[in-house]
Amino acid sequence: MDPQRVFCPNMACPARGHIGAGNIGIHSRKDKRYVCRVCGKTFSASKGTPFYRLRTPLDLVVLVVTLLAHGCPPQAIVAAFCLDERTVASWQERAGKQCARLHEHLVQRPRDLAQVQADELRVKKQGGILWLAMAIQVSTRLWLGATLSAHRDGDLISALMQKVRACALCRPLLFCTDGFRAYLYAIRQVFREPLCGGRGGRYLLRPWDNVCIAQMVKQYACRQLVGVIRRVVQGSIAQVEQLLQQTQHSALISTVYIERLNATFRSCLSALVRRGRSLVQQTATLYDGVYLVGTVYNFCVDHESLRLPGIVGGRKWLPRTPAMAAGLADHRWTVKELLLYPVPPPRWAPPQRRGRPSAAMKRLAAQWA
Repeated sequence: MDPQRVFCPNMACPARGHIGAGNIGIHSRKDKRYVCRVCGKTFSASKGTPFYRLRTPLDLVVLVVTLLAHGCPPQAIVAAFCLDERTVASWQERAGKQCARLHEHLVQRPRDLAQVQADELRVKKQGGILWLAMAIQVSTRLWLGATLSAHRDGDLISALMQKVRACALCRPLLFCTDGFRAYLYAIRQVFREPLCGGRGGRYLLRPWDNVCIAQMVKQYACRQLVGVIRRVVQGSIAQVEQLLQQTQHSALISTVYIERLNATFRSCLSALVRRGRSLVQQTATLYDGVYLVGTVYNFCVDHESLRLPGIVGGRKWLPRTPAMAAGLADHRWTVKELLLYPVPPPRWAPPQRRGRPSAAMKRLAAQWA
């Protein structure tokens, strides 16, 4: 037990989320409990992880979650480990929520994306249809997130673009999509910044500079591909070709990277298979499964196209994960590391009250805000 690597999870504590600040002590080594010296609350070492209040051995949970993340059917897990279906579903839900928090904490940080590809998947749900939209950074193969909606409309694409914007810096950026018109409106509406003016009222919004949009539209006849149209909708052709050469070493407009990622998700989630009998029972279950697969793909799976020539140790190739290529990790994580990663809560902010703050509140704000 190391108190210097633990933070207080109490949302009412001013010191919540601070690591190595000296406010955490060991309350009980036998029960693996810590104590916060600021708020006086004790908490378990597994607080904030999928293993909180689980009596099952940790290695069994990690093994089951690993199988689920790589596409093993839950029925096979139930038969092999003599577990209940509700237990397996509960572990998948816990792991999916942990992965969603981890994705928001580590992946959704501003960086130079250069090129992003996006696409949608049609998912069969019991009593209806769901649409899953996802995006990928081409240069690092980093999965940027996903959104779900009952309709394939502008709201679905706008929610996806909000996730992409949380990962992007205001740098030259290329979007490669299909011919869906909602992408044009969503990109132009989301990728804007406030323009400070001298007058009061609402800020004016100006679009980001050097945002390019390219489309690859496939033409079908009798369910067969008969042609492909590639066009630049926004930005200059020279800038689009430069970004394509920079990210994929080819000047051809395409969506092959997001389509290949779609195939990876289809192989791990049976509900995404085109012609299968598996149906989504609840939207939240699919959301947790998607984030479990996507986060394991980012941090725990080596990508063959990202490997580097080996120099040290006589290795011919040095494997890398998308998170390693993006600078988010220095090694390939295990699923156990992924599930045990402590995601800190948002930092404490002084409450907004009328009048002047007290001296005690000023000291708390100076130390923990």
